[in-house]
Amino acid sequence: MRAARVMRHTRKLRMELLFEPLQYHFFRHGLVVALLVGSLCGWLGVYIVLRQMSYIGHGLAHAVFGGAVTSSLLNLNVYIGAGIWGIMTVLLIDKVAARREINADAAIGIITTASFAAGVALMSRTRRFMRDFEATLFGNVLGVATHDLVIIGLVSVLAGVALIFLYKPLLFSTFDAEVAQVSGVPTRRIQLLFSCILALAILASMQVLGVTLVAAAVVIPAATARLLTSNFAAMLALSTLLGGATAFCGMYLSYYLDIASGASIVLLSALCFTAVMGYRHWRN
Repeated sequence: MRAARVMRHTRKLRMELLFEPLQYHFFRHGLVVALLVGSLCGWLGVYIVLRQMSYIGHGLAHAVFGGAVTSSLLNLNVYIGAGIWGIMTVLLIDKVAARREINADAAIGIITTASFAAGVALMSRTRRFMRDFEATLFGNVLGVATHDLVIIGLVSVLAGVALIFLYKPLLFSTFDAEVAQVSGVPTRRIQLLFSCILALAILASMQVLGVTLVAAAVVIPAATARLLTSNFAAMLALSTLLGGATAFCGMYLSYYLDIASGASIVLLSALCFTAVMGYRHWRN
């Protein structure tokens, strides 16, 4: 009887821990957004890890921040301004890298860091924006409003549909870009479209993950999935699932530990990666 009472008490405590944060509308919004962007980042991350493009994810996150600050100064919608800025950054990187005088990594480093520095300079010049952009830098569930939920949902759906239509040419160019180009696949155009989708995904992730951590949220689930399987379809499904699950659980951690949502999601994702690495080491 005593054991039964303990089990009932434990079950009740678990239910309270699960449902208590859901009474707040900002947390419900943040949870939906985290699931969307976590799953989307996990999906995109597979292509980024296999293409060895981790640096562009990091760079575009910084570039989008510059666009967010600039659009706020110009009294434009932050999502529209940062989205346009991010896509323009992608086009500029492609234009510079196509000249072949410097490689793509150098072009990414120069253009994206300059964009981020411009945002920091403008923010420090107008100090009233300092607190407004803390959430953009580090992520904050408290900042997710209803209009954010709608915009992020539209961006996530648009990016997901685009990835479905680009699945075959993107897969072909990921594994063998030279053969894909010879076979008639426009690899440069595919790469450009993928980078634009990545910029939109980063834009959708800003409020929850923060631009300083979104690159890690893109890379870590895919890297973890890569350790678990070498099958591409399984890797895609597993990375998407890991991205969504760590985002969901990370939101609860951020609520109970009172820390930034982006930090809790990335730390939980890194913990999963470490556990998988340890498991592989133990098996070997």
